[in-house]
Amino acid sequence: MANWAHLLFQDPASPIITQLTIFHDHALLILTIIITLVGFALIFLIIPSPSARYIVEAQTVEIIWTALPAFTLLFLAFPSLHLLYLIDEVSNPAITFKVIGHQWYWRYEYSDFNSINFDSYITQTSNLKPGEFRLLEVDHRLILPISIEIRALVTRADVIHSWTIPAIGIKVDAIPGRLNQLGFIPIRPGVFYGQCSEICGANHSFIPIAMEIVPLKVFSSWISKNSS
Repeated sequence: MANWAHLLFQDPASPIITQLTIFHDHALLILTIIITLVGFALIFLIIPSPSARYIVEAQTVEIIWTALPAFTLLFLAFPSLHLLYLIDEVSNPAITFKVIGHQWYWRYEYSDFNSINFDSYITQTSNLKPGEFRLLEVDHRLILPISIEIRALVTRADVIHSWTIPAIGIKVDAIPGRLNQLGFIPIRPGVFYGQCSEICGANHSFIPIAMEIVPLKVFSSWISKNSS
């Protein structure tokens, strides 16, 4: 029997996506309050009210329904701008790697280490192992350490791609002739999946991303093994 939890997004694995989830809930709460107030207003308008038939102006009410939306927008704008700043901030990364988008696979280069680069292709259905996901698993995962600030440099070799991992809060476009960067800090180990978010061609759905977050000792051993 299929596990329906596999159809949902993975749990947050970085501070940025955690804050984005909190902001999402915050915005939904404000939206619920607005819908409730508007619903009550519609009900009172539909129900006849003879006592207010001859009222032609109500300055206090007009001030309230003008000022209240303005304050509501402030409660949405300040957290949103704060998050946008945090997403773009790359302060002092300990590790930098490069992502190059191709039709239809990803190439990873570890800039801080010698001769560590590889291509990451989708795993064919016939080669999947138990527990691996169809159209999401790759032959070579991106290996990164936990609890360390990491910088990704993203570009492309042909058409526009978009390197996206929802559980980490990553979504950056790979633009022709441009090198984009973003920073993130993984906060728990595991394998996190993503896909290209741009319509990059006929095989767009066959360019998945698989990032494996491991302890620092495991990452160091992997680097030593692949550097030799």
